[in-house]
Amino acid sequence: MSYDRTVRLAATDFDTAVAAVRRALADQGFGVLTEIDVTATLKAKLDHDMEEYLILGACNPPLAHRALEADRSIGLLLPCNVVVRRDGDHMLVQALDPGTMVTLTGLDALGPVAKEATARLDAALAALS
Repeated sequence: MSYDRTVRLAATDFDTAVAAVRRALADQGFGVLTEIDVTATLKAKLDHDMEEYLILGACNPPLAHRALEADRSIGLLLPCNVVVRRDGDHMLVQALDPGTMVTLTGLDALGPVAKEATARLDAALAALS
């Protein structure tokens, strides 16, 4: 089962890619609630060097509200995680497929929320390429 939606960006640096992802998410009604700099964390905690890797916790409040009304436990899968990471000479931008909510819970009531979230995330990803 595929659980991601991914685009590969060419000819850009990490900071430019992150800024573009933030703009694209904002254009689709997502705010970034959390940010985890995995590279810095692993360096600080484990003295491990790895490629640039950032997790953005994106949230669209109306969609989150609808999902929580359908299933209070869905908060375990919120916010929508979006990863920006280096992959060789390219940047990858990956988002968790919102359809995973429906697959994991089996709740048909989450279908419309997942469908709209997917459309918005796909539009944000498409704006990057």
